[in-house]
Amino acid sequence: MTTATTLELPAPYCSCPFSPPPAYTDAAREAAVTRAVLPDGTACWLVTGYDEVRAVLADARFSADARTPGFPFLSAGQRELATAKPSFIRMDDPEHARLRRMVSKDFLVKRIEELRPGIQDIVDRAVDRMTEGRTSADLVADFALPIPSLVICLMLGVPYEDHELFQSLSRTLLDNRTTRPEAERAHAELMGYLAELATYKRGHPADDILSRLAAREDLTAQETASLGFLLLVTGHESTANMTAVSVLALLQRPDQANLLRADPGLVRGAVEELLRHLTIIHLGLGRAATETVRVGAVTVPAGDGVICMLSTANRDRQLFGEADDLNLTRDARRHVAFGYGIHQCLGQTLARVELQTVLTTLLRRLPGLRLAVPADQLAYNRDNIVYGLRALPVTWA
Repeated sequence: MTTATTLELPAPYCSCPFSPPPAYTDAAREAAVTRAVLPDGTACWLVTGYDEVRAVLADARFSADARTPGFPFLSAGQRELATAKPSFIRMDDPEHARLRRMVSKDFLVKRIEELRPGIQDIVDRAVDRMTEGRTSADLVADFALPIPSLVICLMLGVPYEDHELFQSLSRTLLDNRTTRPEAERAHAELMGYLAELATYKRGHPADDILSRLAAREDLTAQETASLGFLLLVTGHESTANMTAVSVLALLQRPDQANLLRADPGLVRGAVEELLRHLTIIHLGLGRAATETVRVGAVTVPAGDGVICMLSTANRDRQLFGEADDLNLTRDARRHVAFGYGIHQCLGQTLARVELQTVLTTLLRRLPGLRLAVPADQLAYNRDNIVYGLRALPVTWA
C-alpha cells in the first residue's frame, strides 16, 4: 500500500536542465530514504542520501540482478532490457566477477592512458570535420556522438560504418517510453549483429576486445555477444550525452569555462565536478533486498526494491558545500556519478580521458563557441535511462 504522499516515479523535471527533478531533492531534504511508487503501482524505496546510497551499493544483500524478486523498473521496456539476457552489470557475484574480469584489463588506467594520444587525434579530426567550411553545427550529431562511438568501435573491433545501426538500437533500448515488444526487437537485432560479428572474429581475429572474447573457450556465444552489447551501448551513449551536457553547462557558465581555458591543467578536477554536478544517470540505480536490511533510519524488508538516486547523493550538502553550484575548482572526487561498489562503471577511466580531451580541445580551438539558439529552445532526452540533449546547435563565428 502507498499513501497519498508517496512519491510517484519518475518525477517531473524542473526548468533547470542541470538539476534533478525537484521532487527528488525535496525528498532528500526530508529523509535519506523515502517511500515511492513505480509506474506499475509497485511500492519501492528511494535512497537519496550520499552515505545511504553508498551503503546500499556496497552491500551484497542488495542484488543488482534484475531477475531478483522485487527489483524496481520504471518501464516494461527497461524490464525487458534488464532481464531478457542480462549482462554482467545485472548479475551478482560470483558470475558478475567472472565475466567482468574478462574485459577489465582493457579498461585499466595504464591501458587507457596509452590510448590518450589516439583519442586526442580522434577529437582533433572531429573538430576539423565539424568546422570545415562552416561556422555552426549540431554539437551532438557532429561531435559528441561520433567521438565515443569511434573510440569504442576501435577498442571492440566493431566496424564504424555500422554506427547508425547500433546508435539507433541503443536509443530505443535506453528510452523509458519503449514498449516491451519494441525492446525485444531492438535487443534481438543488436545481439544478433554482435553474435554474427563474434563468429566472424573467431575465424579472422584482430587486436580488439571482441576477437579476444570470441577466442575464449570458457565463454558461450551468448555471453560473448552480451559482453559486446554492454560495452558497445554504454561505451558511446553515456559519454556522448555527458560531453554535450558538459559543453552546455560551460557555455551557460562562461566564468567557469574561462577558468579552464586559462588553465587547462584544471581539467581533471573540472571533469570530476561536471560529473558530480550533472550526474546524467538521473533515474537512479535499482537494487532488490534479498534480506531485511537497515539503511539509515529505515528498515528495508527482504523482497523490496530500492532505487539509489546518484543525482541527489552528488548534491548532498553535508559532503559538497554549495552543492547546487558548478565550481570547477571544487574537490569532487568522492562523487558517485559512476556508481559505487563492485558494480562501479567499468569504463569510467575511458570516459574521464575522453571528457578531458574533448573539453580542453574545444575550449582551445573554438574560443568563440556559443549557443546558436536560445537555451530555452533546447530539447532533452528526459525519458532515457541516460539523460542528455537531443541536439545542441552551436556557432563559433
